[in-house]
Amino acid sequence: MSATQLVYLLSDATGETAEEIVMAALTQFRDKAVRLKRISNVRTKNQVYEALDEALPLGALIVYTIVNRELAQLVHDECDSLGLSSIDLITPLLLKLAEFFGHSPQEKPGLLHGVDEEYFRRIEAVEFTVKHDDGQEVRNLHKADIVLVGVSRTSKTPLSIYLAHKGWKVANVPLVGGIEPPAELLQVDPGRVAGLLIDPQRLVELRAARLRNLGQDPRTAYADYDRIEEELQFAKSLFRRQPWVTVNVTGKAVEETANEVLVKLKLK
Repeated sequence: MSATQLVYLLSDATGETAEEIVMAALTQFRDKAVRLKRISNVRTKNQVYEALDEALPLGALIVYTIVNRELAQLVHDECDSLGLSSIDLITPLLLKLAEFFGHSPQEKPGLLHGVDEEYFRRIEAVEFTVKHDDGQEVRNLHKADIVLVGVSRTSKTPLSIYLAHKGWKVANVPLVGGIEPPAELLQVDPGRVAGLLIDPQRLVELRAARLRNLGQDPRTAYADYDRIEEELQFAKSLFRRQPWVTVNVTGKAVEETANEVLVKLKLK
């Protein structure tokens, strides 16, 4: 197994933008072990020096979103001097926009993630989603903007959290072969429910990997192909009986699946 490689995210605000961009790009490098370290509110030269001194012996890649051009230039110059690989995600865009609009940017950190109504809406959505993960609090399913339904390891939780960060209150309900779903699920507005499907062989691989990570024998019924086929047939049968949209998650990044869910539910 290859050693874990580090990516340092430097931002003069929360660093959320840099992290989302890098996470999206990393979906194209699934074979690499990567750890992200976010350093937020970098506003002074000393903070830059401290961050780069820490990253240097680790050979980290430096990714930064700093709107102050002087400070962004300092990061660039210091990385060059130290031999650290780096990429500025925002200055080229700011300069191009300044050229397009005919005036300089405000260079005020944190404008994107200001504490406003939208910010609190996303926080509320994340809190709701965490409380309603994996079939918890089914009595509140009717309060969700989106309800995801699927058998184990069909990306329900990561998909829910991703959508929550976009401001949607999401609940997800696991399906177990032969066991009818909770009655509350069938009472939810069907226009807000999405059924998740996956290729059975891919599901075998995901479940076997999960068992290995837990130190358990992957040759169990949980990862048995025939058993998985039965579970998926049960899910498909349920989905056919309901006017729910369905999304096949096989081989798709979370972002791609999320977009498909939103489009099919006519939320985008």
